[in-house]
Amino acid sequence: MKLLNQIKKTPRYIRENGIASFVIYLMTTTLLTGLSWLLIPFKKKINRDSFYKVFNHFIESVNDMEQATLLEIGSRNVTGVVWREVFSPTVEYTGMDIHPGENVDVTGDVHTLSSLLPGEHYDAVFSVSVFEHLAMPWQAVIEINKVLKTGGLLYISTHPVRPPHELPWDFWRFSQETFKTLLNEKTGFEILECEEGTPGRILSLSRDHTTSGIHLVPINLSIAVLARKTGVPDPGLSWEIPVSSMLQTSYPKDIAT
Repeated sequence: MKLLNQIKKTPRYIRENGIASFVIYLMTTTLLTGLSWLLIPFKKKINRDSFYKVFNHFIESVNDMEQATLLEIGSRNVTGVVWREVFSPTVEYTGMDIHPGENVDVTGDVHTLSSLLPGEHYDAVFSVSVFEHLAMPWQAVIEINKVLKTGGLLYISTHPVRPPHELPWDFWRFSQETFKTLLNEKTGFEILECEEGTPGRILSLSRDHTTSGIHLVPINLSIAVLARKTGVPDPGLSWEIPVSSMLQTSYPKDIAT
């Protein structure tokens, strides 16, 4: 199906980018796909990747709680993966998403989370590949703090490097230093773990000398952070501007890959 979709897009790609760019795209895609297959025996296993271990620690911590209340932000089933199933039956799970759908209990925007859910109610909150799609992640952190109990856990996974996706709402890329500015004493959190993982490489297709050797530098495609709520955010961090006043677009309901 993906191959058929790519073939359908070929005439438009050539019109917009030219035949030379199409030839480069075809050659690099073919060569790199073949190389990816050849490297399969040498690729890092998930159980040895520190990025995945952070989520496992979060799951174990939640399942060890007695009658834990858990909130997932971005819970809608769009990829076939539903995280509700990895938690113990004793965990009171609530799935929230900006659109209604399978595995969604509450529909709404995380930027106004505290207006949708009770304050200081949840023992743990998590999101997987969501924060890059939030227009104001700093406001989301403040809102999460409001619904999380003191001492409660927050898990976030997102990306330091990733191609544009789920447009037009694809706003940010994150590093370990980014999370130090989002999760700290002023926002009412302390970081317990923060790890990058899923290693990769970038190949430059430009003659620009500043990027010609970028393929020599290892990069990571994913980052995970586990934090604990230590208190309330500094009042000076309040950001009351609604997302709708800044953007005339919305997060896509049907995600094309």
